[in-house]
This record gives sequence, C-alpha cells and structure tokens, in this order.
Amino acid sequence: MQRIQRTLLLIFLAVAVATTAAQGQQDTLVINGITVIRDNKPVEPEPKKRLFKGFNTKKNLRNIATEWGMIDIGMSNFTDATDYASAGAQEYAPGGNEQWFAGRYFKSRNINIWLVTQRYNLVRHFVNLQYGLGLELNNYWFKNPVRFNPRPATDIAHPPIASIDETPGRSYRKNKLAADYITVPLMLNFNLTPNRLYPFELSTGISVGYLYASRNKTISSDGGKQKAKGDFDLDPWKLSYVGDITLGVVTLYGSYAFKSMYKRGLDHTPYNFGIRLRPADFFGKIQN
Repeated sequence: MQRIQRTLLLIFLAVAVATTAAQGQQDTLVINGITVIRDNKPVEPEPKKRLFKGFNTKKNLRNIATEWGMIDIGMSNFTDATDYASAGAQEYAPGGNEQWFAGRYFKSRNINIWLVTQRYNLVRHFVNLQYGLGLELNNYWFKNPVRFNPRPATDIAHPPIASIDETPGRSYRKNKLAADYITVPLMLNFNLTPNRLYPFELSTGISVGYLYASRNKTISSDGGKQKAKGDFDLDPWKLSYVGDITLGVVTLYGSYAFKSMYKRGLDHTPYNFGIRLRPADFFGKIQN
C-alpha cells in the first residue's frame, strides 16, 4: 500500500512540474510538506560566431582615429595636351609627336602606400579632417621605344630629354618611366553613417607630392635590362585633386594633378584611380 502511495505521489509531482513548465512561470508547490520550486526561464541558444561583424554593427567613435598601412592598387595615366609643333615641345623632344608617348594603359600602374592616416572629428563625426603621409609610385609604360636622356649636355641651356630609339632590328619588351613621390594629402571627409562599422562616406581635397626618385627602365632585344636614373626635367612638386568613396568595405580612390608633370616642353597631366585595401577592414573588424 505504501508503495502505491509513493508511486501516486511521484506521478502527481511529475504532472505538477509539467504544468508549471507549460505555464512558463516560476511556481512554488507544497505537497505533503515537500516544497517544489520551478523556474521555467527559456534557455536562449548561444549566438553563432560570425567571421565578420554586420553592416549595422555600431563602432566606438573617437575624435582622432588613426589607420596604418593602407595600400592603393590602380592605374596611372596622363592626359596629353602638348602642342608638339611648339618650340618648347621640339626643344624637349625634337621631332616628337603624340605617338611617341602613347601609353600601354593596362601596364601603367599606380601603387600608393599610406604609412599613416588620421581623421579628426570636426562636426559630430559627420564632417572630419583627414590627413596622412604616404608614398605614391607611378609607372608609365610606352608602346613606342621613347628613351629619356639621364645626362643632359652641360653646355646647352635646355638640352633635349626624350628621343625615339631607331636602332635597326632592336625591339623592346619593356619601356617605362617611373616617378615616385612622398605625398601628404589633406581632405575633408563626409561620413554619412558615422555610427556604423562599415560606413558610407566621401572624401575630397588636395595632395602635395615631392619627387624623390625617377627612372627610365627598358628591356630590349639586344641590350637586355637597362635602367637610367635622372629627373628628366620632371617637376619636383606634384599638386593634385584627390578623392575617395567608401561603400562598406570597398573604397575607391582617384587623383588628378593641377598641371603637367614636366617643367617644360610636354603638357602631360597625370591622373590615378583604383581600389584601396585597408588592413583595418579585415584585421580590425574580425569578430573573435
């Protein structure tokens, strides 16, 4: 008899616990002097880990934000507005014409290495001052065997710089002019979504570059690889309009110089465009 009573009591306790679980509330039952407390709080599943945080994830805003090691990969080119019949053009490149400097566009590349950039909050993080320090590396490839003279004659006030190599039987596999600058950009940044980790923003301004290296590199059929270093009458200062647009994790950039990159003779105004790789978009925004 006692065994039947214990069995009925256990069945009753099980039914009571199941009833309180269905009600989803904390209940207290007293049965024959036994107190039963049931707290039926739902167990939330552990959130799944994601490699990247969402686009609507908020970020901590700082009045001064610093980024290191951004890299631009794009194209280098120039607009040619030279009057090749003018005395200045013929003085720089005797017999020259627009075909001399025709470019190989998919070979002409631009690499910018931004050592450091900073952004300073001006108006509630919607408007920011952006500045930095970097290296601008430009390679202008030519279709034709135009050569640049690295050692102008000292007894001529304005010696010729460029000429066409007309050596019979010689062909060129590579012919490019490289111009490298130390560059400091100064821009206004407009961040339309300042609280988001992956923003929509625009930046525009100017950059000042100083030429620290230039060279004419060639590979010919009989001469092999050759490198001529010199300034080739390039203007040591380069002022450019610069801008970029960021859509989430994608940043596109562009620049257009104020004037020709040469001090005399040729009117070649350089421009660059491409995509920006930001280490912070990968390493700084991965969710561990």
